[in-house]
Amino acid sequence: MWTLIDSPVGPVRIVAHDEAVTAVEFTGAVPEDTSPRSSVRTAQRRTATREIGERDDDHPVLSEAARQLREYFAGRRQEFDLPLDPGGTDFQRRVWDELRRIGYGRTASYGELAARLGMPRGASRAVGAANGRNPIGIVIPCHRVVGVSGSLSGYAGGVERKQLLLRLEQGSLF
Repeated sequence: MWTLIDSPVGPVRIVAHDEAVTAVEFTGAVPEDTSPRSSVRTAQRRTATREIGERDDDHPVLSEAARQLREYFAGRRQEFDLPLDPGGTDFQRRVWDELRRIGYGRTASYGELAARLGMPRGASRAVGAANGRNPIGIVIPCHRVVGVSGSLSGYAGGVERKQLLLRLEQGSLF
């Protein structure tokens, strides 16, 4: 089952199964960013590879997730308290758990995450690959991971969305 909310970064679909959130996905175009640093205006979509079922805006897990996401976008929530089931491999789940330890308004590089996981320096690519497979965006904050120089490298929802989410968390979006 799923529901859809509007947000400052475009429509967001929340998917749940067996009483847990299994995905938070961007479904439409990135709202136009008029900052001089914005260069790509095309929509990027995260494609669901699983059954999502019927829309159910009143399901308790979905309505709670929608409420918490709206609070986040309004600047009134910094952490999420939701039942999550992202699936994934043991390694991916370790990476995703580490993502949740990156504080609101903060960033970490792929290399820093690898080091926190006790991995060698060259493991940043594996961490990046796991980060890119995170199905529960925003709630598991993969947007807080940046390149070693602080660059806004890759994001499944598009670099513009990543930039908007980081700006929101730093209090400069609105």
